[in-house]
Amino acid sequence: MTFGDHLSERVEQVPPSGIRRFFELAEEVDDVISLGVGEPDFSAPWAARTAAIDSLERGKTSYTSNRGMRELREAISERVTRYGQEYDPEDEIIVTTGASEAVDLAFRAFVDQGDIVAIPQPSYISYTPGALFAGGEPLPVPTHAEDEFKLTPEALEAAGADEADVLVLCYPNNPTGAVMTDDELAGVAEFVREHDLIVLSDEIYADLRYEDDHASIATHPGMRERTIVFNGFSKAYAMTGLRLGYAMGPSEAIDAMNKVHQYAMLSAPTTAQYAALEALRSCDDAVEEMVNEYDRRRRFVLARFEEMGMDCFEAKGAFYVFPEVPDGDDEAFAEGLLEEQNVALVPGSVFGSGGEGHLRVSYATSMKELRVAMNRIEAYVRDT
Repeated sequence: MTFGDHLSERVEQVPPSGIRRFFELAEEVDDVISLGVGEPDFSAPWAARTAAIDSLERGKTSYTSNRGMRELREAISERVTRYGQEYDPEDEIIVTTGASEAVDLAFRAFVDQGDIVAIPQPSYISYTPGALFAGGEPLPVPTHAEDEFKLTPEALEAAGADEADVLVLCYPNNPTGAVMTDDELAGVAEFVREHDLIVLSDEIYADLRYEDDHASIATHPGMRERTIVFNGFSKAYAMTGLRLGYAMGPSEAIDAMNKVHQYAMLSAPTTAQYAALEALRSCDDAVEEMVNEYDRRRRFVLARFEEMGMDCFEAKGAFYVFPEVPDGDDEAFAEGLLEEQNVALVPGSVFGSGGEGHLRVSYATSMKELRVAMNRIEAYVRDT
């Protein structure tokens, strides 16, 4: 008898990560430039790092409250008012080990066996496995380039999401860079209220928008009481390795998530919490500098794809663009580009329906490398 004989059905039905397969291919290639990583190429702001070091020097290495340091929750509560969100730090905010843990807590707290979880696609690769691990039934809701990958009530209706129990949102979006405005979210909110869904809204890229301000579905009438909002410090503050996120929602929802959290994780990393607290207090200028640089790269990459004749809608959030491949075969394009030009991209098909025929291109790398990579992509397009 082996562990393979005891593998759970939930694990068996989840395939390995498609992104990981391309990273492993890229590791075998010399002189590779990777535009496939969803991680800032900046370091965390110095003030945040200094706060982390100082907390260690002062021996602040014990557990914090399950829900996170009260001072940090208060700072989060104050910060999110810029998005029109209001949450009580006492019982409506929980600090987690990355936003990924917060999403997982929500799936485990609110998805029962057989519940239908509507997931607009293309989407971050962890949502479907997360729903499956919780016993849910993922329902893909395709979005399309002609709609700039925005979610619409019509798309929800066509996919059968009126029968769903949970809707997952991610705007600004990974992998497409799509954003939604308040007016566009209003239609989705109406659908959600009409069909009595709860919403899990991943807003980890909220600070990475390049035109309009971030809009949250939780601020719409009748939505606060049925929405959990996720955010964190990995993307805007370049603190991916510190693993710190948070969730906000009605007290009864946060209580349920904390029940899972206190048994599975106990509390988020203490050192990271001190870094995050200082980030909220004093690092806005550093974030603004990073966002301005991302925007410069975004405009450069979009212009280069246009010059190559590759269709690419104007992504306005996160640090991704999502161009269409000339022949529609995204996996063949990505493999050929890696083999012939040493540039690693992620095929759009790994992000679900609606992603086929596209590529996720991350511009979270230096302008110097972006210039070389875009020249190599152009050469590959020209020669194939």
